[in-house]
Amino acid sequence: MVKRTDAWNTRSTISRWAHVLERIGLALTGGSCGLFVAAYIARADIDLIGSAVAVLAMMLYGAAGFYLGIDLPPAPPDHRLRLPRRHGLGSRADVVELLSAAGTFLAAVATVVSVSSIVMDETARASTAILIGFGWAIGATMQIAAGIIARMPVGDSATS
Repeated sequence: MVKRTDAWNTRSTISRWAHVLERIGLALTGGSCGLFVAAYIARADIDLIGSAVAVLAMMLYGAAGFYLGIDLPPAPPDHRLRLPRRHGLGSRADVVELLSAAGTFLAAVATVVSVSSIVMDETARASTAILIGFGWAIGATMQIAAGIIARMPVGDSATS
């Protein structure tokens, strides 16, 4: 069972419903991104993506990425989360935020390229489609990783 923070418990019912709707919207956006990238890859006649199961898997993976990776919980005010201050590094939360942002950027760029190619009715080359697909997958993976890391409890076993 997930333990809710005090900030969640002090929210009004309307605020909680708004947050749930926002998260569902983020998941739908991620799923749409996965669908567009899958459609672009399918236009390149790559057999693996030609199946409905592969398209659905990309949509679910994209939904998980946007659901987990965009709306990160706030960092706890704990000094153990600080990284060494070499070369301007920040806290663990800053690194997670950068991971999420970079993942969102990669997934969005891959989606924009895919959508523009589909809209312009361009012929997709297999090499370009694979590159776009990998870029999207790496971005979605970064979002999922950031979301999981941000939600993991930081215990005494954490090293500094």
